[in-house]
Amino acid sequence: MSPKIKGENLYSRSFVSRKWTFLLCFASFCFGIFFTDRMWNIPESNDMARPSVTEAERLKLISEGCGPKTLYQKEVKRDPQVLFGEVSKTHNAIQTLDKTISSLEMELAAARSAQESLTNGAPVSNDVEKNQSPGKKRRYLMVVGINTAFSSRKRRDSIRTTWMPQGEKRKKLEEEKGIIIRFVIGHSATAGGILDRSIEAEDKKHGDFMRLDHVEGYLELSGKTKTYFSTAFSMWDADFYIKVDDDVHVNIATLGETLVRHRKKPRVYIGCMKSGPVLSQKGVRYHEPEYWKFGENGNKYFRHATGQLYAISRDLASYISINQHVLHKYANEDVTLGAWFIGLDVTHIDDRRLCCGTPPDCEWKAQAGNICVASFDWTCSGICRSADRIKEVHRRCGEPENAIWKATF
Repeated sequence: MSPKIKGENLYSRSFVSRKWTFLLCFASFCFGIFFTDRMWNIPESNDMARPSVTEAERLKLISEGCGPKTLYQKEVKRDPQVLFGEVSKTHNAIQTLDKTISSLEMELAAARSAQESLTNGAPVSNDVEKNQSPGKKRRYLMVVGINTAFSSRKRRDSIRTTWMPQGEKRKKLEEEKGIIIRFVIGHSATAGGILDRSIEAEDKKHGDFMRLDHVEGYLELSGKTKTYFSTAFSMWDADFYIKVDDDVHVNIATLGETLVRHRKKPRVYIGCMKSGPVLSQKGVRYHEPEYWKFGENGNKYFRHATGQLYAISRDLASYISINQHVLHKYANEDVTLGAWFIGLDVTHIDDRRLCCGTPPDCEWKAQAGNICVASFDWTCSGICRSADRIKEVHRRCGEPENAIWKATF
């Protein structure tokens, strides 16, 4: 073979080798890219394929027959009575917790009131000492506070001889029926003066007073009302607290029967609801110095119970006791009490039997079987000349003497 031919063969082989080498390198490169891409995507692929803890639990539940569809079918098949029983149990548990919290709040309020009374040097009656004795505190039906003044001795005596039991009967009323009745009065501007001594002597004779750490005065009725509810709440644990004026006739048994019907209701405010005009003119009776807060001239007050007699439930008395230092006082005490409750979730009960007229009005209603709770004359905001006329009202409109003992509260 000639050198020329030999050289051509070598050149051809070299060319072929380089060609295959290039193809092999290119194939290796592609294979490397493909292999690298597959390896790089493995974690992502594994992550997507691996079920999460939540998914695993769901799959387990489904395998055990607890899938959404199965659960729904089970809920549908459940006995409605069983469901109702579970709801009732939950509701009762919530009510029990609510009562416990409310009870703790009231105990705290009572402790505060008692402490403040001692701090301020207010007299502590035997009633407080009895209620502070060890053991469970007695629960009463109602505390009736009769608002009175130093000059109202004749009115008090007329009530003692008509609708307010005396002596052993009053004690029996407290023990058997859970009804506390007291005349409510503060002290004079000169504490320990002749006016205070006269009340002390009267209390020593009858034992039916509740003394307040309050300076007496007609323009201070709003403050007296607040102090009364706070003090009464700290002294007696009752379902209801009542304020009544000393020129109003009251049938105690009928009052108790009326209140018992609302015993299970929360935040109850009972009375004859009214809405009188806001009087901006100075010098007139019931003038409201803060009239501008109630809107334009000629506006009326919001609905509130007339001041002759009204009742509030235990939780509202607790509210007054706890917040007494920040509760605003208006000129008129009945408006003031209504203002304290206007922003609360309170049940207003308008019962017209709490504001009957004197005979013949209350007499006609009694004959019709609708005995009045309270009777007075609207023109006098109480019984006109009550010290002289209340006996007649009691004779014609009063409930039988033994009604209170037959009543079941």
